Amino acid sequence: MAITLQSTVGGFSPEFIRKLPALEQAMIAHGLEPSQFVISKDWATQAAVPYPFLKPFFYDYTVFVGDENFTVTEPNDIRFLEYLYNRCIAADDENPEQAQRVRPPSLIKRFFTWMAQPA
Repeated sequence: MAITLQSTVGGFSPEFIRKLPALEQAMIAHGLEPSQFVISKDWATQAAVPYPFLKPFFYDYTVFVGDENFTVTEPNDIRFLEYLYNRCIAADDENPEQAQRVRPPSLIKRFFTWMAQPA
């Protein structure tokens, strides 16, 4: 049985759907049962958006597994799929915080860091 997908923003991209079986196979190979996973896609909440007609540039992907869940914010489905795939195949002793720190800062984060520098 496959991962259950839910979305409040129009579904997942066709490329995501095509690559989903590879994720499910990786999960099975690492002792995870895909049918226990539910992935929900929603607009990322941004309190700083000053204009209501502008939609956020990111999505919140919430992964539910039994009574547990976590949320990842990514700009598109493929970036989220890559993140989840890497988490599924990661060694059990690897610390998730360390894996998060290895990711290079995004363009927007670099921009905000640059803007926050004193003049």
